[in-house]
Amino acid sequence: MSTKDFIEKDFYKVLGVPKDATEAEIKKAYRKLAREFHPDANKGNAKAEERFKEISEANDVLGDPKKRKEYDEARALFGGGFRPGPGAGGGSFNFDLGDLFGGGPQGGGQAGAGGFGGGLGDVFGGLFNRGGTGPRTQPRRGQDIESEVTLSFTEAIEGATVPLRMSSQAPCKACSGTGDKNGTPRVCPTCVGTGQVARGSGGGFSLTDPCPDCKGRGLIAEHPCMECKGSGRAKSSRTMQVRIPAGVTDGQRIRLRGKGAPGERGGPAGDLYVTVHVGSHPVFGRKDDNLTVTVPVTFTEAALGGEIRVPTLGGPPVTLKLPPGTPNGRTMRARGKGAVRKDGTRGDLLVTVEVSVPKDLPGKARDALEAYREATAGEDPRAQLFEAAKGA
Repeated sequence: MSTKDFIEKDFYKVLGVPKDATEAEIKKAYRKLAREFHPDANKGNAKAEERFKEISEANDVLGDPKKRKEYDEARALFGGGFRPGPGAGGGSFNFDLGDLFGGGPQGGGQAGAGGFGGGLGDVFGGLFNRGGTGPRTQPRRGQDIESEVTLSFTEAIEGATVPLRMSSQAPCKACSGTGDKNGTPRVCPTCVGTGQVARGSGGGFSLTDPCPDCKGRGLIAEHPCMECKGSGRAKSSRTMQVRIPAGVTDGQRIRLRGKGAPGERGGPAGDLYVTVHVGSHPVFGRKDDNLTVTVPVTFTEAALGGEIRVPTLGGPPVTLKLPPGTPNGRTMRARGKGAVRKDGTRGDLLVTVEVSVPKDLPGKARDALEAYREATAGEDPRAQLFEAAKGA
C-alpha cells in the first residue's frame, strides 16, 4: 500500500465504526466482518476476498494505537476524505497530491513502493513538529573505529594515557565532503535527499533501505571529486591521546564515545572501541580486583612466627605478622593494596607463604636440625593420612 492510498482510504468506513470508536469496538467490528468475508466461507468469491483484504488492512492500522494516531494526524492535516487533484481536500487545500509525493511537474522524487524516499515517517517528519518544507539531506553519524593497545602490568593497574594512530573515513578535504569537485552536488532525485527509499510492508506502512543511487548520502555529484570518487569521504589518519582507565584487564574492550570517525552534515562522530592487552609482571599476578604475590619464608619463621616485609606494586612495602606454625601455602591479605575498582577503591594484595628449604646447610645449622629431628622422633605427621586411607 502506498502512502498516497494510506491518506485517501477511510479505514473507519471500511470497518463501519465512528472515528471515536474504542479499541474494543474496533476489534468487535473487525471480527464480525472477518467472519463474514473470510475466503474459507466464500470460496471462489473474488469480491469477498478483496473485501476481506480491505478489512484486514483497516484493522492493521486502526487496531494499533500508534499507527492509528499517525493515521488520524495525517488525515486531519490533509482534511479527511482527501482526493488527488486541484480544488479538493475538504475545501481547505488546493494542491496536487503528486507534488507532495514527488510526482509533480518537476518529474523528480519517485522513491520506491511507498511513493516517497523515507516511508510514511519521513513524509510527515517535516510536517509534525520537525520543520522543513522540502527535500533536505539528513545528518549521518560517523563510523565506529576498532583499535588495540598493549599496556604494561603497572599501566593497567594505575591507568595510562597512550597515543593511538588511527585511520578512518572522514569528510574529503579536496571537495569539503560534498563529493563534487566543484562543491555543488545535487539532491538525489530517487530519495529526494533523504538517503532512503521505501519498500512496502503492508498495512499502510513501509520499511526503509539506503538509497541505491546515492548510497544513503542524499546527494549526487554531477562532477565527482577525483580524490573520493564522489563519495564525499576519504581515508584520514590521526594520532589521538587516549586515556585508559585504571584497573583494566587483559582482553577488555573499552568504549570511548565520540572518538570515532567524524560524522557528515553535522552528524555526531562514531565511537572508538579499544581492546586492551596487558603484559605480565615478574613478581605480581592478578585475580579479579586483587593482586597476588608469593613470598618465601624460612622454616623458623613459619614454625616460630614473626614479621615479614612484603613488596607492593608502586608503593612502599607492608609488614605482615606471621603466626607461629604457619603452614606452607597459607594466604594472607594486605587490604587496599590491590587493583583499582570501578568505584575508585582498591582491592587487596593476596600474599601466599612459601616455605623455603635450603639446599646446603652450614655445620651449626645441620647440627641444630639433627637435634630437632631427634627431639621430634616420635611424631609422625602422616599417621592420620594412613588412618584415613584405611577407613575410606
